[in-house]
Parts: sequence; structure tokens; C-alpha cells
Amino acid sequence: MRRTSDGYAPSPGYLAAELASLAELRHADMPEWELHEHEPILDSSNLRPSHWLEFARDIVARADDFDGFVVLHGTDTMAYTASALAFMLRGLGKPVVLTGSQIPLCELRSDGRENLLTAMLIAAGEPAIPEVGLFFGARLFRGCRAVKVNATGFAAFDSPNCPPLASVGIEIDVDWNVVRAPEGPESALPERLDATVGALRLFPGISTELVRNALRPPLRGLVLEAYGAGNAPDDDPELLCAIPEATADGVVIVDCTQCLRGTVAPSTYATGSALLRAGVIPGFDLTAEAALTKLVYLLATPREPDEVRDLMQRSLCGELTVPL
Repeated sequence: MRRTSDGYAPSPGYLAAELASLAELRHADMPEWELHEHEPILDSSNLRPSHWLEFARDIVARADDFDGFVVLHGTDTMAYTASALAFMLRGLGKPVVLTGSQIPLCELRSDGRENLLTAMLIAAGEPAIPEVGLFFGARLFRGCRAVKVNATGFAAFDSPNCPPLASVGIEIDVDWNVVRAPEGPESALPERLDATVGALRLFPGISTELVRNALRPPLRGLVLEAYGAGNAPDDDPELLCAIPEATADGVVIVDCTQCLRGTVAPSTYATGSALLRAGVIPGFDLTAEAALTKLVYLLATPREPDEVRDLMQRSLCGELTVPL
């Protein structure tokens, strides 16, 4: 990002110039690195699922050339990209670390320098952390567990339901009890990520018409952000009819909680059981970002809705905790 009359905006070639001016990157303890800049360079608010696939393809294409990868990314949608890459790069076996900054690198007090330097050291570390992670504010989170929790503070991200993979102080302290080993060979990337998936946050007084509109074709998957332990109003017959009609048509609806911490347990209350009877599946402690990107990923593959529903309730890369 660089300053413009309309505020900060990405500028082709500007990042390369900024990195070239950082003497720390030429320190003997830093790994060798190469910069690849996407065209066009985008503010992260403009990213689409097709860009997630493009990033994954770039990494897979150069997997044999590098020990690890750092993805420099805007903070607004970083949690979505980190989750999407975690699903697509299962089995890669190498560190992929997303990072960025709250204050652009061009500014005096930018947090980007420390985030970048540490992310590069983590990506080149031995032994390697073979996961897609998100490094920010001195902590490395599992990518598919991270959420943005602060729009102005340097500790912009958190992982509410999963401990950090690593904490950074004088040393880089990796929690190897949390780090997952690669599972099997690398899975093939989908040809495209174009499944029509949406998200709907419940609120008191939500109308049946709004829900029906959200569930209209060509929708194939929906993240339903429900109350508390996964509850929804059960005193509106029309609303409760709209949901099973959609699930019968093959729409995969995932029940996630609006709460930052905790898990969906829909059978705890009658209002949650009503969603189960309507064909909604529990998302347990999936973040809304992970639930949406997982739906996009799974629906981009030749799977029937029932198989997608089953996989949504299984942990593929540590994205959820399945209750005992």
C-alpha cells in the first residue's frame, strides 16, 4: 500500500522497492527469498475465490523450489484466504505463512516489518511447521482457525478455539503438541472455485422473505450464523418450512455460532433441535470464514450434497473440534 489522494491503495512495484530498502532482509541470518507479485495487485477487499485458487496454484507450481512460502496479504480478508489455502494445500508438507500489517509498510510505525521478518524466519524454520498459518502480532495461528478481531490494534487476529501454533518473544516458541503433521499425499486442486455460497446472520425479527431470498437458486451452500449454541427461532412455521425446502433441493446449510468462542451444540435447546430437523448440519466450532471457504472448496469438487454434509462435520486440516 502507498498513500494516494483517496487513501491507501496498492501500487504495482511499490512493494519490491520497499523490500529492497530493508537492510534486515539482507542480514546473514535471513533466508534467501524471491518476490512474486500478482497482476493486478489488489486490495484484499477485492479478492474472490478465484484468487484463492490462483495463490494455491502458484505455491504448488513452485513447491519443489522453496522450503516455505510467505503470502503478503491485506488484513480485511486474510482469514478467508488462510482458511481456503489450508483446505487446498493439505499434504503440501511445507510452511505457508500469511501475514500483513495494520499500518502500511511505507509508514514509520508500520508493524509490517516485524511481521514480515518473523514470518520469513518461520517459513524457513527447521524443523518445518507443515501447515498453512497466519502470523500476526507475535503469534502464529492455524490458518483455518484465525479470525480478525481488531480493526485498529496490532493484535488484529486471534484463534478463539485453538491455541497458537507458535508464540514469538526472544525465541520462536513452537507448540509441537498443536502442530499437525501432513496427512497423506497432496490433494489435487479443484479446476475452479465458483460454487455459489452465502452467509446469513440471524437477528431478532428476521423475516421469512429474507431467508427465502437468501436460499434461492443458484445457491448451493449457506453458512447460517445462529445464536449461542446454534439456536434459531422455532415459533415461525413459514421460516422453518423455507429451510427444509432448500436442503431437500440440495443446499448444504451449516449452523455456526455468532459467538467468538465456544461450539455449536444444536440439540441442547429446542430452538437448535428445530434446525437439525430442518436438515441443517452443525458446524461445531468452525469460524464463519472457515465454514464458508470449506463449503466453497468442497462444492467445487464432484461430490453429492450428502457427502459434502458429511465432510463439513469432519476435520480435514484441524479446522474444527469434533465433540466426543
